[in-house]
Amino acid sequence: MQFLNDEEVYQVIGSNIKYFREMSGLTQIQLAEKLQISISYLSKIEATGCTKSLSISVLNHIANTLDVNITDFFQRRT
Repeated sequence: MQFLNDEEVYQVIGSNIKYFREMSGLTQIQLAEKLQISISYLSKIEATGCTKSLSISVLNHIANTLDVNITDFFQRRT
């Protein structure tokens, strides 16, 4: 898979985090608490048009908490 630019990567990742969070029945507050990150940070990550970078470590922690493969965050959904 290829992305045109960083903004597209962050958009896909953020929308997938939101998708899997909602599929898990968690609110942003609940997920942020489980991850021990601020709600504002999680909100920025999930926001459309987000250019907020996140570390592989944080992304891996989110994947483990949501019980998904980290690679699932890079898949485009229609």
